[in-house]
Amino acid sequence: MTTADSAPAADRAPAPAPAPERLDRARALLAEHPVLDGHNDLPWAMRSLAGYDLDEVDLAADQRAHLHTDLDRLTAGGVGGQFWSVYVPSALAGDQAVSATLEQIDFVRAMVERYPGRLRRALSADDVEAARAEGTIASLMGAEGGHSINSSMATLRALYRLGVRYLTLTHNDNVPWADSATDEPAADGLTRFGEEVVREMNRLGMLVDLSHTAATTMRDALRVSRAPVIFSHSSARAICAHPRNVPDDVLAQLPANGGVAMATFVPQFVLPAAWEWVERASGALAAHGFHALAHTPEAMRVLHAFEEGDPRPVATVADVADHLDHMREVAGIDHVGLGGDFDGTAFLPAGLTDVAGYPYLIAELLARRWSAADLAQLTWRNSVRVLRDAEAVARDLRGRWAPSSATPAQLDTADGIGGPRESLA
Repeated sequence: MTTADSAPAADRAPAPAPAPERLDRARALLAEHPVLDGHNDLPWAMRSLAGYDLDEVDLAADQRAHLHTDLDRLTAGGVGGQFWSVYVPSALAGDQAVSATLEQIDFVRAMVERYPGRLRRALSADDVEAARAEGTIASLMGAEGGHSINSSMATLRALYRLGVRYLTLTHNDNVPWADSATDEPAADGLTRFGEEVVREMNRLGMLVDLSHTAATTMRDALRVSRAPVIFSHSSARAICAHPRNVPDDVLAQLPANGGVAMATFVPQFVLPAAWEWVERASGALAAHGFHALAHTPEAMRVLHAFEEGDPRPVATVADVADHLDHMREVAGIDHVGLGGDFDGTAFLPAGLTDVAGYPYLIAELLARRWSAADLAQLTWRNSVRVLRDAEAVARDLRGRWAPSSATPAQLDTADGIGGPRESLA
């Protein structure tokens, strides 16, 4: 079992650059089996940076001064498919969360239409493969947080019809029907309505994303779901004990479920020393009236001032590879993937500072004797397969289950109706 060094990166030798021939081999492998990445927050970054204005921030131009993502760097990184996160913060609630999610979806559609030779809208595994065949980047959407559906099955179905292909059950805060990893327990996992949300997602063919959820929610969802689940951007808790990461007992359930855990690059989820630093930095932000996740220029000035006296540990490509080694060991090669979280975090590991960095990670895994077949599973095949498997489950369930009209008031009260979904037969 590989373990991560918990010493601050400032005290560690920098990771050596990969040998040129190994980097060339990594790029050749990605040309054949590109990355289908589980999570990129470019839509929210574009909202914050330019009000979604693609004339002001042209993604066909070099945007490295502002963003982790642009089209040329996606190509350089060997990205062949991307789940664009249509995230909205959980500070938005009710109809505000739904409206903001619709605005995010509208931006992704506008972005794909703006760059038709580079991006292709994808709603299915077949669409993803078609994009790869024509040399465009398959563009899927995932909604990050159950607050985006406002506890409404009809809203869930509407998001699916608009192209959303996964829902992360929670973000950083609980929703009324599911517990988050970073909030106080309230539901002890999923409520009965939460279980029904998972069933309706199975019926639709929408992937159940368990990143951000409490371990109790993960276990409940795995018990209930008839389709493979995903973790769109989470790493291994055994390597870094952040509550956002996946415990080994949950990773060990993925082979039976068919799901995929997509390792993320966010340093505090990767390097224990980075998580400890973030806790200290969050205290400094709070002392100045800022939320721990604030990325405004004012908040960043506070962070940079804090960093001058308390240097930030820097994760490396090797630290991310440690998580992938462990996840492969516990879950198996068929159940690992990549979910970088680019443009959703202020800091990234050395060597993975933008979407062009994937070849450096693949080169590191080659040095660790991952085979070409293993790497094809990691980058492309597992994610496409989980989409296809969820579609097959949906075709079966739609013939037997009616759309759910359940509400929290019906299921999560003492006299709630609850119980298994009624069959159409």
